[in-house]
Amino acid sequence: MVYGSCVAIKKSRARLGEFEALNTYGSNSRTLKFKIVRLYNEDGISIKALSEKYGIAQQTIYGWCAQYREYGKDAFVGCGKRRKENAKIRRLQEENERLRKENEKLKEENERLQNA
Repeated sequence: MVYGSCVAIKKSRARLGEFEALNTYGSNSRTLKFKIVRLYNEDGISIKALSEKYGIAQQTIYGWCAQYREYGKDAFVGCGKRRKENAKIRRLQEENERLRKENEKLKEENERLQNA
């Protein structure tokens, strides 16, 4: 998306009273996602109606609902951020790789000392 169009989206949504739902990059905020999912789940508003009202693709809203079903209040962590469990797994994988390399070096050193 071109920066200029982000500004245009912000201005058009501001006129509709939705500016507070946007972050500085023009994407949908976590608050707006929770609001739309709540309107669908609790108030029974159709995906089609929500899509038309907020100008968001139906498939996007279906995706948000799926994320909410899977992660609940931990859904919608944002760009580049990891869920706590994913971050822990990644950290353990990195540590495992580091230890694997260290073990390989120690084996090589042990062989070298035995052959000397």
